[in-house]
Parts: sequence; C-alpha cells; structure tokens
Amino acid sequence: MRGHQPNEPREIRMPELSRRRALTAAAVLATSAGTLPGITPAAAAGHHDSPGAFDEVYRGRRIQGRPATGAGHQHHGAGYTVLVDGVELHVMRNADGTWISVVSHYDPVATPRAAARAAVDELQGAPLLPFPAVN
Repeated sequence: MRGHQPNEPREIRMPELSRRRALTAAAVLATSAGTLPGITPAAAAGHHDSPGAFDEVYRGRRIQGRPATGAGHQHHGAGYTVLVDGVELHVMRNADGTWISVVSHYDPVATPRAAARAAVDELQGAPLLPFPAVN
C-alpha cells in the first residue's frame, strides 16, 4: 500500500444511493410538487372571495354560476349558486379552495365553472335532478 502523495488527485467516493433514500427523495419531491400548486390558488383567491359569474353552453347544456342571493341551498357552497339547465347543482368549496359537486363529489376542481362542466360530463346527457333541501 502506498500513502497519499501531495500532488496526486484524491479519489472522492459518493455515498451509495440506496433504494430507500431514492424512494424517500422521490416521495418528498412528489408531495411538495403536488401540494404547492393546490395551496397557491386558494391563497391567491383569498379563499373567502367568491368567483365571478358565468353563463355558457357546454356540450349542449346551459351552465350558469353566480354569487348566491340568499335563496336556494348554499350551506356549503360558500355563497355561490351553480345551475345546469336551470336546475341547481349543489356545490361545496373545500378548505383548500377547490370545489366539488353532488355529481362529481370525489373529483375536486379549481372553480365552480369546472365543477359544472364536470357534472355535465358525468351526467352524459341525463337530466340533473333537484337536490332536496334539508331544513
């Protein structure tokens, strides 16, 4: 064995990347990448701000949305009303600022307009039935 000479390059060994470290790093990156965009819209929207009104025809169905005026079922809708062909679509705003509807409850979207479009897609031409109000 020979000792280290002052002018010889020293071999630097990187620590071996174990499967556990690679999976942990991937999980951390995926989690931070997945949660930051979800937080940003809610923070930018100020969560309590109501989205603007819309009125359009989507796939042959008229969808409308506007801040609620006090009528209708708005317990979870954060004061916002969505209609599909004139029938109220029950919507709810989640704590992270996303929206869900009674039709697409497990598919959160960014806006009430997107919730209305998702409901139209899910209905596949079937009529929206009124959601019974609970008193």
